[in-house]
Amino acid sequence: MRVGLLGLGRIGAFHAATLAAHPWVDELVVADADAARAAEVAARLNARVGDALDADAVVIATPTATHAELLMRACAQGVPAFCEKPVATGVEDTLRVLKAARQSGTVVHIGFQRRFDAGYTAAREALRSGELGALHRVHMITADPAPPAPGYVPMSGGIFRDCHIHDFDILRWVTGREVESVYATGSNRGEAFFAEAGDVDNSAALLTLDDGTLVTLQGSRYNGAGYDVRMELAGTLRTRAVGLDPRAPLTSAEGLQPPGEPWPDFVTRFEAAYIAELGAFLGAARGETDSPCTVEDALAALYLAEAAELSRHEGRPVRTAEVIS
Repeated sequence: MRVGLLGLGRIGAFHAATLAAHPWVDELVVADADAARAAEVAARLNARVGDALDADAVVIATPTATHAELLMRACAQGVPAFCEKPVATGVEDTLRVLKAARQSGTVVHIGFQRRFDAGYTAAREALRSGELGALHRVHMITADPAPPAPGYVPMSGGIFRDCHIHDFDILRWVTGREVESVYATGSNRGEAFFAEAGDVDNSAALLTLDDGTLVTLQGSRYNGAGYDVRMELAGTLRTRAVGLDPRAPLTSAEGLQPPGEPWPDFVTRFEAAYIAELGAFLGAARGETDSPCTVEDALAALYLAEAAELSRHEGRPVRTAEVIS
């Protein structure tokens, strides 16, 4: 396959190395707004700089504001596309991409890498098999060790759209349920640029699933112990935790401490999942499998992020149906 890659920032450069090493990729074509960076990556990986959409498949890792138009171009040209989340900066453009993907029949795979993580996969299987019994409670946390650059925050869409959208997606995927309502809040405990952008640096939410299961969610941009991503599923028979591994950035009051160095960032924590998801996308692009992460899935997660932001701003529970309508 000839595979194109648009965007060579941190995650884009990681994807470039993954694609260059994949046995199905005969030629890698890269492009970036920074010509020098594109040339450097191309030379290092034996790729070439060129039109990344002139390919059998394209991977989009450009800034969020560019995603929708690039996906529209890929659909118009019939090029299977992988795109880092989100599809677009808002619901309207996401719906526009969804319509284009449906009309063209083009594969569009959205990057929710947690679906390819061994821990989340095992938790999903344990719940679906009945091992946990009836699910009654879920707890999730996503906490970054340090805040992003100040210039990123105003363009991010806020912590619920930028960060917790992964939690919203994996909650639906693991449980197989939909979220009926969201009650969210947040606070600013760090740098002023979060509040200046209308965002928060610490977050919390209570979600109610359509079967009555309660879900608690917490997040932070200032988790100095390390990158902390966990999910706990409590059933009537057993509780299963995801992310309680040898590198979890935790120390118990009783003295128990994971033996490994804490996870420093999301790329390191989900390295294997990122590689697996690109393999799944290439399989879908070749027509061998269906994409497991569709625009419809991304839209469903975005609706939950929109509900959380509305709830935070208005200080009340928001039903998902209210946002969708």
